[in-house]
Amino acid sequence: MSWIYGIIGGFVLFLYGIVPTFQPSYFHRIYAAYGGIFIVMALLWGLIFEGIAPDTFDIIGAIIACAGVAIIHYAPRKGEEKLWSNH
Repeated sequence: MSWIYGIIGGFVLFLYGIVPTFQPSYFHRIYAAYGGIFIVMALLWGLIFEGIAPDTFDIIGAIIACAGVAIIHYAPRKGEEKLWSNH
């Protein structure tokens, strides 16, 4: 039975690597957004499942990282208007 879980897990990882390429944005920016999500989820995991509350530096670091993600992903750039337009 464990080999079935291995195959399912491998398929999920495969999808995880492919799905971001279908997003209507540049791949590196989508991965940056995932990085921000991972940071927040790691802190939540520690809080919920391990009972370890994030300290001040964890929170500050997560805020800085998420602000960086927002800048990377949403900052307007010259010549990229075509990507989001319906024309």
